[in-house]
Amino acid sequence: MRTTYDEADDILVLHLSEKTTVKEVSQDWNTHISYAEDGTITEIVILDASKQGAWPLLKSQAA
Repeated sequence: MRTTYDEADDILVLHLSEKTTVKEVSQDWNTHISYAEDGTITEIVILDASKQGAWPLLKSQAA
């Protein structure tokens, strides 16, 4: 798995597989899932990731 985050556009992409994407489905306005031909998920894209609480993935806790 590989994760990329575009800070300028607030887009988080979770790359789950190197398989070729054949289908993309919007779950809602800010979450999009890509699938390979065998039905496995290849990628998840989250728009407005930090606004939605999806970024950063791990929030540090102040001591």
